[in-house]
Amino acid sequence: MSRTSAAVEPPADAVRPVRHPDAPAPGELLGAHYGECFGCGGEQPHGLHLQARAGEGVTVTAEFTVRPAHQGAPGLAHGGVLASALDETLGSLNWLLRTIAVTGRLETDFVRPVPVDTVLYLEAEVTAVAGRKIYSTATGRIGAPDGPVAVRADALFVEVKVDHFIDNGRPEEIRAAMNDPDQVRRTRAFEVNP
Repeated sequence: MSRTSAAVEPPADAVRPVRHPDAPAPGELLGAHYGECFGCGGEQPHGLHLQARAGEGVTVTAEFTVRPAHQGAPGLAHGGVLASALDETLGSLNWLLRTIAVTGRLETDFVRPVPVDTVLYLEAEVTAVAGRKIYSTATGRIGAPDGPVAVRADALFVEVKVDHFIDNGRPEEIRAAMNDPDQVRRTRAFEVNP
């Protein structure tokens, strides 16, 4: 990938990421972090319904099917939808670190068109951590985990406190998420968000 910015390059003093001991086990389905999330939520009729699984180390795999509601040009996925899929997959990595983080920067390369009804297979990995900054990379392939590369991204996530969501989110939705009786869903609701 040709990077256009030094913002997604880890600094020299960055450290290797460490998977949190309480992170989901490799192969475990991560599930939606919030039902209304466009990327992974089941309550969004035209959302991606992206499903991510924990991998080895600090990696995840994910997939979603490009539906007619996701198209830009006739019969092809909209680039913004593909960027959303990459962002959602990269954001899922933070669950393996057990860190609340938001996307600070996402740089995306669109390598080839992705047709409607195609399954996009995504792989993502945290490459480095420097203070509150988390550096990661992802690749999306058409039709199979080893299919042709369609999209790639490098990202910078920034660790935040839960107050970021409380102070900036819509109050009724924040209250509903914070009052969810399911502790895992309550925790995951604030895992990632732009």
